[in-house]
Amino acid sequence: MTNMQSEVFQAFRSIEIPEDKAIAAASALAKRDADVAALKSDMPVVKWMLGFALAFQVAIIFKIFSR
Repeated sequence: MTNMQSEVFQAFRSIEIPEDKAIAAASALAKRDADVAALKSDMPVVKWMLGFALAFQVAIIFKIFSR
């Protein structure tokens, strides 16, 4: 168990949650943290793609109305 998981596990055990449920909750939180980390790593690519699409649309609109 990682440090964060063990802290969550100990917190649940301190309020008398059964051990199997405390382990399951700590594991679920760890999975959520992994999912958030994956989304954060994809964010620069999404920002780049959005910026490119926005610049392309602005260029098209400029070309249409500049005549």
